[in-house]
Amino acid sequence: MLKAVLFDMDGVIVDTEPLHHKAYQMMFKDFNLKVSESMYRGFTGQSTRSICEFLCRHYMLETKPIDLERTKRDHFTRLFFEDPDLHLIDGVEELIKNYYNNGLTLIVASSASMFTINNVMKRFRLDTYFKDKLSGADLKASKPHPEIFANAAIAAGVSNRECFVVEDSTNGIIAAKRGNFYCIAYKSINSKDQDYSKADMLISDYNAIKYDKIKDLFN
Repeated sequence: MLKAVLFDMDGVIVDTEPLHHKAYQMMFKDFNLKVSESMYRGFTGQSTRSICEFLCRHYMLETKPIDLERTKRDHFTRLFFEDPDLHLIDGVEELIKNYYNNGLTLIVASSASMFTINNVMKRFRLDTYFKDKLSGADLKASKPHPEIFANAAIAAGVSNRECFVVEDSTNGIIAAKRGNFYCIAYKSINSKDQDYSKADMLISDYNAIKYDKIKDLFN
C-alpha cells in the first residue's frame, strides 16, 4: 500500500538548476577553475560539499573545500533572492497537494543544503505539506549512495515498498534503486545528459502520476 512519497528538490520541485549553474560558474571564476560542461553535468545530484571536495582533489588546490562551498553558497543565496526567473516546476504544486489531500506522507530528500531547502519551502509556502526535510549535505555519503532515501523512509515511518522516489538525475535514480525504492524519473529540461534508464517510470508531466493513477502500483 502506498503511504509516502520521497521528493528530490532541484529539478523536481523547484527549478533552481539555472541558479546553481550561475553560482557554480561564478565560484569557478573566483578560484580560476576551468571546469568543462561535461564535468559539470556529472555533478548533477551530488551535494555542494562533495563537489567542492572533488574539485580540491582534482585540481590539487591548497584552498579548503569549505571555502569553495561558502563562496558558491554566497553566490547562490544572492541569486535566490534576486533572480526573477526562479519558479516551481510546472504541475508540482498541484501534485504535492493531491498527494497530501489523499493522506500520503511527503518528505524532501535533496542533496541541497538545509539552508536552501528551507528557503525554497518558505518562498513557495510548501512547508505545510511535508512531514520532514533531509539534506544530503548533512550525511556521510552523497547520492548515488542510497543513505538519504533510506533515512527519508525512516522519517516517513514506512518501508521502501510503501513509498516511491521522484528524481531527475542519474545519481539520484541510482541512489533510489540501490536502496530498493521504486523510482519515478521526471525528465527536466534543465537536467541535461541524465540517464533515466534505471528508473521504473519516466514522465515529463506530473499529471501522469496523480494519486489515482499511481496508487494501484503499490497494492
